[in-house]
Amino acid sequence: MSEPLFLKPVFHEKLWGGRKLETEFGYDIPDGTIGECWAISGHPHGKEQVVNGEFAGQILADLWNDHKELFGNPKGKVFPLLTKILDANASLSVQVHPDNEYAEKHEHELGKTECWYVIDAEPGSYLIYGHNAKNKAELDQMIESGDWDHLLRKVPVKKGEFYYVPSGTVHALNKGIMVLETQQSSDTTYRLYDYDRVDKTTGKKRDLHIKQSEDTITVPHKDPKLDIQFKEVGKNKFTTFVQPPISPFFSVYHWEIKEPAQLHHQIGKYTLISVLSGEGKITADGKDYDLKKGTHLIVPATIDEWTLSGDLDIIASESGEN
Repeated sequence: MSEPLFLKPVFHEKLWGGRKLETEFGYDIPDGTIGECWAISGHPHGKEQVVNGEFAGQILADLWNDHKELFGNPKGKVFPLLTKILDANASLSVQVHPDNEYAEKHEHELGKTECWYVIDAEPGSYLIYGHNAKNKAELDQMIESGDWDHLLRKVPVKKGEFYYVPSGTVHALNKGIMVLETQQSSDTTYRLYDYDRVDKTTGKKRDLHIKQSEDTITVPHKDPKLDIQFKEVGKNKFTTFVQPPISPFFSVYHWEIKEPAQLHHQIGKYTLISVLSGEGKITADGKDYDLKKGTHLIVPATIDEWTLSGDLDIIASESGEN
């Protein structure tokens, strides 16, 4: 019998983190300023274990290598996606991520295109999203002179919004924002600006990566044109935020479940599911599994169809690379 793969999150302390992963999601998190919940991860920096069934205790990365049938016999060397919940209790550094080509050459891992679904945002919250430089020369000059007020684009943000962040995009979450992030499985970040903050462990300012940032920033910035699609089936609402070809690496969906819904894989061969709120069940191969806020799982390729029931708010994703 095929079963969904339920995963145990891994948590990371961050200079900008807080405690909302505990207070809002009920996670048993370590002491300190915890900024990231790595919810579904095969990356070496977030070695997640399966907690149920035949593969209980096994690492997702090992399943990818040893049980290709669970993922539709993919060709890629690594599990390609990474799902996180981020709690920005303070502003993150202004940063940029490289594309696959640059990351492979310089970092020996995947590039990093990502996206955010805004779980919550305090009044007045904003993102850094893009920049105002018209060309490379102007970009370099504004960075060198530290003209951040004119260079960086500030975008007001609200709960329930979605932002697609291709590699090469200058960006930052700021204070008071919580998001679910879907991204390529990469941990490469180039810091462009960090508000001159001092790391409490080292007592020094955190490293910046100006050359790498200048190498990888897309100039001029252009907001991606998304084809967001909505569908209502009975009391259920299904939103497709992004999918290939606009997003070559993943598709991301928002499912609002109020009555039983039969679902199947769409563009991919397996599906990642994160429950943002509510309670319910997933039924697969005639067996029920409980779902609640903060649950994360993969529906493997060995399950063709499944049913969601209850009152559930879900972000799901699929890899665009099979």
